[in-house]
Amino acid sequence: MYDLIIVGAGPVGLAAAIEAKRAGLNYAVLDKGCVVNAIFDYPTYMTFFTTSPELEIGGHPMVTAREKPDRKEALNYYRLVAQRENLNVLQYHEVTRIHPAPAGHTVLVNKKDGSQGVFETRKVLVATGYYDNPLHLGIPGEDSENVSHYYTEAHPFWGLKVTVIGAGNSAADAALDLWRGGAKVTMVVRAPQLKNTIKYWVKPDLENRIKEGSITAHFNSRVIEILEDRVIVESEEGTWELETDFTFALTGYRPNIDLLREAGVSLNEDLMADLDENYESNVPGLFVCGSAGFGIHTNKVFIENGRFHAEIAMREVIRQLQSVPQ
Repeated sequence: MYDLIIVGAGPVGLAAAIEAKRAGLNYAVLDKGCVVNAIFDYPTYMTFFTTSPELEIGGHPMVTAREKPDRKEALNYYRLVAQRENLNVLQYHEVTRIHPAPAGHTVLVNKKDGSQGVFETRKVLVATGYYDNPLHLGIPGEDSENVSHYYTEAHPFWGLKVTVIGAGNSAADAALDLWRGGAKVTMVVRAPQLKNTIKYWVKPDLENRIKEGSITAHFNSRVIEILEDRVIVESEEGTWELETDFTFALTGYRPNIDLLREAGVSLNEDLMADLDENYESNVPGLFVCGSAGFGIHTNKVFIENGRFHAEIAMREVIRQLQSVPQ
C-alpha cells in the first residue's frame, strides 16, 4: 500500500515527488515513457520560451549557458534532479486505469515487457501533461509513414517538399527550422492569419519569410487528405493538390481526458477537470496538477506555473495523510 502514486514523470510530477519524499511518504512515480518524456519529444534544437529559474523544481538551480535553456539542458537538469533526490520513478509503466478502492485507489498499469501491474494507494496525483496526445485531423492518410504530429529536426528533409499544417508555436518553429535546413516549406492554415500566441521573436521572422516568398502559406485552407506524394487542400477557391514529400500535422495537443473521466473526475464542456483550490478533484483523494486538468486551455498552464500546482496539492495530500491514522 502506497501513500501516493504520481502519474507522470514530467517536471510537475517530479516536483510533487520531491515534496513526497521530503515528507517521508511511501510513493512512486509512474510514467509510460522516460523521465520528462514530453521534453524528450520536443524538437531536437528547441530553446525554451522562459528563463532557467522559471523551470527549476525542488530548489535545485538550473545552470545553463544562456538565459533560456535548450532541450538538451532541460533533459540533463531534470534527469539529474531525479538522480540527486533519488526519486522512486518507474519508467515505462503506462497507467491505464484509476478506480476507487476501500483504502483509496487502485492503479492499473501496463509495463514495458507487456505484463500488467496493480498499485494500491491512498492518494493519487495525476500530472500527465498533454504533449503525448496530439489533436488528430481525422482525415484519410493521417496515419501514413510520411506524416508526423511531432517535429524533430530539419536535416532529413533537406531538398524535400514539406507541408506544415498549423499556425501556432510548433508549426512556426518547424516551418522556420525546415526552411533554414534547406526544405521547401508550405504552410496550410485554417485561419486567416498566424496565431497571436506565437513567440514574440518568432512571429515577425515567419511573417517576413512568408512575405518574401521563402515560405509559402495558404490561409483559410485545410488539408482534407494526405497521399504519398501530395496533399489535397480545400479552400474558398475550391479543392486542389499540393506536391508534398512529408507532412507535419502540428495542430495542437490535448490532455488524456479518458484516464480522468474513467476515474470519475467531472469535466466541463471545455474538458477542464472539476478541481478545488488544492487541485483535488471531485473524486476524494485524486489530485490533478499541471495542464492535465485544463482541457482545451492548455495554453494557460506551463512548467512555470504547473510546478506550483504540485506544491499546493502536496501540502494538502500530506495534511490529509497526517490527519488520518495509518
